[in-house]
This record gives sequence, C-alpha cells and structure tokens, in this order.
Amino acid sequence: MILHKGETLFRQGETGPLYYVKSGLLKISRLNEDGTQALVNIITPDEIIPHHSLIVQNPYHGTAIALTTCEIELVPTESWYRSIAQDTELCRDIALRLQDKLRMMQQRIDQLTEVTPMNRLIKLQAWFKQYVGTASINDILTQEEIGQFIGLRRETVNRLLRNQSTAAKVTANTQSKLPLGPKNS
Repeated sequence: MILHKGETLFRQGETGPLYYVKSGLLKISRLNEDGTQALVNIITPDEIIPHHSLIVQNPYHGTAIALTTCEIELVPTESWYRSIAQDTELCRDIALRLQDKLRMMQQRIDQLTEVTPMNRLIKLQAWFKQYVGTASINDILTQEEIGQFIGLRRETVNRLLRNQSTAAKVTANTQSKLPLGPKNS
C-alpha cells in the first residue's frame, strides 16, 4: 500500500495488524491527557511496527502518520504470531531489530541530557542524519516537532536554526575570502 505525506496508517488506542515499512518515513505521535500532541518516534525503512506488538499484539501506543510518501506492507498477524512460536530464527531477528531500535532510542534520550539547547539540536541533527539519511531535518519535521523531540519550544528551535544558518553563511563567506595558497615566484 502507498501512504502519502500526512496520511494516517493507524491511530493511538486502536488494535490492528503489524506493518512493514518498505520505504518512506513515518512519525509516531501521542495525544497526551491534556490534549497536546507529542512526537515520540520516527519510523524508517525496513522496520516492522508497532515495535511493542512484535511478540504479542497490543493497542497502538501512538498514531502513525506519513512524513513522506511510504510504501507499506501489511504483515499477516495470525501467521506472524504463529511463526514466532515455531521459528527461533524469526525470534532472533525480532530481538536484533528491537536491540537496534533500543540503541536508536537511547541516542535520542542522550539528546535530552544535553544542557544547552544548541547542543540538543546538534545531537538531533546528527541522529537524524545517521538514521534518516540525506534529507534535511527541516524538510521532514516542523519546528514544533523538532522542539517536541528535544524538549524545546518552537520559538527556541526557530532561533537556533536561524543562528546556525547565519553561522554557516559567515563561515562560507570567510572561507571564500581566504588566499588560495602561496604565489608562484
């Protein structure tokens, strides 16, 4: 199935099948009791979701929304769970997938331990580049979502991104004025 940017794959609290993400990016957001949304995860290609239902089916923890056009395959739930009981290699594969996802989430938690907002943003950008690839974080996430990911207000994210952009322009301008090297005599 093809899911276009902004379309919902599943909703928080519902129970349903597993999905394999062949391509594209999804965000998982949670509706808090106070009515606010919180971005809790980004799903990348080659993931089976929801992660918390890989062994036993549970209600969806959040709502999955396409950040980009995605190609998604439905994982037949009954045969999946039956296979787990019989196939040790599948269990090992699931354990390795969950291990990789846990490592990814631990790195996300590290971003939140940074004291300065700029360092939080820099760590998120590095994390994003490692797990998402070449797309700019600004092209995929809104400033509000970036802020939710690192515990900052949208206004702070806006200021930090502007400061980064200005610093990059100054650096590029300075480098273009540097001499090319010694002159031939």
